[in-house]
Amino acid sequence: MKWFRADLHIHSVLSPCGDLDMGPVRIIEEAGRKKLDIIALTDHNSALNCEIMSEMGKKAGITVIFGVEVNTREEVHCLTFFENLESLKKFQQFLDSSLPHITNKPEKFGHQLVVNEKEEILEEIDKLLIVSLNRSIEEVEQKVHGLGGIFIPAHADRPVNGIFSQIGFIPETLQIDAIEISSSASLSQMLNQRPEIAKYQVISNSDAHFPQQIGKRVTEYFMESATFDEWQKTLRKEGDRKIRIV
Repeated sequence: MKWFRADLHIHSVLSPCGDLDMGPVRIIEEAGRKKLDIIALTDHNSALNCEIMSEMGKKAGITVIFGVEVNTREEVHCLTFFENLESLKKFQQFLDSSLPHITNKPEKFGHQLVVNEKEEILEEIDKLLIVSLNRSIEEVEQKVHGLGGIFIPAHADRPVNGIFSQIGFIPETLQIDAIEISSSASLSQMLNQRPEIAKYQVISNSDAHFPQQIGKRVTEYFMESATFDEWQKTLRKEGDRKIRIV
């Protein structure tokens, strides 16, 4: 086993809040420069740039996990991850049917671009992606786990869009695989404020919207290999696998 460096919360040009420099080429370049072994693309309520990112990651020797940052009906942001394209595409169908049709205003919110390996624009998404789904956090969690995925409430320490700010607690029936704290958060302070999170695995990522933010905060995983299966086993605390925020 060995330690692998991971940043599993990165936005691309598909997220309206993502910088236009956050195309797949630049993201992979920055991940390599920051010596990351694993990254995840987690655009808001859409996975349409994940496949090209995965292909480019393979060429660069970087594992790219398929991900989406979902905004639930309660306005809780949650990170969702999937092992393969089949599951990802089924989840995309779920997202498409659950996202209200509110037309994006690029001049106000930003562009939402699907691109290829040359960063040429293939499509601009008309439906605004940052709004909340018409699905509860429990419905999203159940769908994710039904597809064999991983479900992690995002930036739980934040005063908006975190599970504590929006709901006030972690429902006992909610099956979560870990809790994410933001890149500026202190784990010890968070444990003091919210001791109930001690029973969960706690991770942290950059939540990068600009190239220079990639790898600003990473979590290291002690496991057999840089694969989804090994990461899932590490979150479950199987064997000697471990996690540390650096």
